[in-house]
Order: sequence, then C-alpha cells, then structure tokens
Amino acid sequence: MTDTYTVLLQPVGVEFEAEDGETILDAAFRQGISLPHGCKEGQCSACKSILLDGDVELKKHSTFALSETERDADHVLLCCSLAESDVEIELLNFDEELLSKSIAVKEFAGAITGIEKLTSDIRQVDIELERPLKFWAGQYVEITVTTSQGQTITRSFSMANSPLEAEKLRFIIKKYPEGKFSNELDEGGIRIGAKVTVKGPYGSCFRREARQGPLILVGAGSGMSPIWAILNDHLASGEQRDVHFFYGARTRADLFYLDEISSLTAANPSLKFIPVLSEASDDTGWNGEKGFVHEVVDAHLKELDVDGNGDVYACGPPPMVDALMPVLFMHDFDGDRTFVDRFTIANEADELQQKLEAVSR
Repeated sequence: MTDTYTVLLQPVGVEFEAEDGETILDAAFRQGISLPHGCKEGQCSACKSILLDGDVELKKHSTFALSETERDADHVLLCCSLAESDVEIELLNFDEELLSKSIAVKEFAGAITGIEKLTSDIRQVDIELERPLKFWAGQYVEITVTTSQGQTITRSFSMANSPLEAEKLRFIIKKYPEGKFSNELDEGGIRIGAKVTVKGPYGSCFRREARQGPLILVGAGSGMSPIWAILNDHLASGEQRDVHFFYGARTRADLFYLDEISSLTAANPSLKFIPVLSEASDDTGWNGEKGFVHEVVDAHLKELDVDGNGDVYACGPPPMVDALMPVLFMHDFDGDRTFVDRFTIANEADELQQKLEAVSR
C-alpha cells in the first residue's frame, strides 16, 4: 500500500494528498489544483515556496533556481519536493484566478492526423484525441510518441487551437538542429497515424476573462501557438477590447498564417497586427516594422499611452521574453497583468542540467 501525506498550502488554505514518491507539484496537478510553475524540472524557480512544517526530500535541481542559502532557510521547489510526512507550505507566489480555474492533469490517447510545413523551420501538427481535453487558451501539454525506429520522445507543446476544439488539437512547432521531436517530423520518424499520449493541461499563461484595457499579444517563432489560441479565444468570447498583436520573425519568409490574420483583422477592426522583421534591413519591398520585437512593442506602447492598463501575453524564446520584461516594467505593467511563457529548447535544458550537476559535484 502506498503511503500518502497531507499537504496544506498557506495562505490559501488548500489541502490535498501526495503519494509517496510523487512530487508535491504533480500531486496538486493530479487533483486539479494548479499552482505557479514553469519548467517542472527544478530549473526556473517559479514554484519556489517555504516549508513551514514537516519533511520533504528535494530531488536534483539547479542552484540558480534554489540556492544552498535558500535551502538552509527552508525554501523548497514544489516540482522537486517529495513529501516524507504531512507538510505545511507557504506559497511565495499564487494566483487566485489560477487556482479557481484549475483543471486536473490527465492522460489522453490520440493519433497524429496532420503534419504541415509552414516555413523552413516551423511545422504544424494536428492530433485527434479519443476523448475531449479541457484546457484554457494558452496552456500546453506533454506529448509522448514512439518513432518508427522505436525511440520514445516526450516534449511539451502549447495548443494553437481554441478550447472549443477539445478533441482536435493543433500545435505550431519550431524545428531546431538538434530537436529530436521536430526533426523526426521531417525525417519520417514521426508520421501521420502515429499513436501519441497527451498529458495535461499545464501552464499559467492562459487568457484571463472579463478584464479591462487593451490586449497586448507578443510572440516569436513557435510562440505563435499559444498566442494564436489566446487571440482566437478572445475574439470568440465577444469581449470588446483593442488587441495589438506583435509577431517577431527574421524575414518575410518566416511569416505564416498571413491570410488567416488578414481575415481576422478585416472582420475585427479592434485587432491590429504588427509583424516585425529582425533581418529585413536590405529588404526594400518590406514596408513593415524592422528590428527586434521588444523595441517595436516599446515604441507602440509609448504611442498608445496605455501604461499599466491592459494585459500582456508574451510567448517565445527566452531571449525575446527576457528582453521584453524591462520594457513592460517601464510601462508600469505589473505581474498580475503580465503573463509569459518561455519556450526552452529541450536539448539545451538537458545540457544546462548536466553542467549544473558537474559544477555541484
């Protein structure tokens, strides 16, 4: 019989059970309690909390996410904490709306029904599930697939479709030179018809409802995926808000969904699309914005004069998100109006963890 322990979260007063060998974060997910999280691998510190009472075992983690000094002060990472007794934990970060909209993490069987090349390094993948998955626009899932060569790969990807499409999921995936999942899409290791297991939903960067002020959407690369879901979910909701949709790419050849975006802007005058190209200095045919997307966001926010008024959703590679954060700070966008999703490359995360372990030895 598996031992179970009671976990009490303060100051919210939420209580649940954690099984022996199960991280506190996973136990919360399993029971439909969504807590602040990011990488779920002990590298980002999003789930950092304080152990008030009881004992936990901490799995391997990055000392950048949790330092020895913090450990000595009873700080823990929920994604790496295994309860060894009943515990009481103080959440350093919590979102009442996130808790109120929690969805239990479950596994779903499905199959790949479509693979499409959108640009030289962006792929669209469609998956049909055997039963509906409830999620909020902007969230992500873990997809596990076994290649034709017998290699099992698990990767996290954000849904690009609206939650109204609960059985037919769409993903926008960027191909990286060492990306195991993305490269198998081109090389035939992952094919249409391949069986998959989908686990989720995860993520706190989802669309908030009934808010005031403009909607600022910022994406780059495969960050289009959650942004596209948030945009279409907002438009379907009927809420009346101005939407400023920024998308950063290298060249015109890296832009996609332009016909779909044109249709949306024609039907919704409140929607403004601002593509930004970082490598278009010699493109005489390009009349749009040039430079880095965070710089263009800064310039437009100054023109709009909406400091701190509205909600920002930013999804994409860490350098883009990290460059954007000071811009948002200077425009008075607080943490409760800013929602981000940093798309860490799986193999880079693996290499970082190996380096951290080598340093700690």
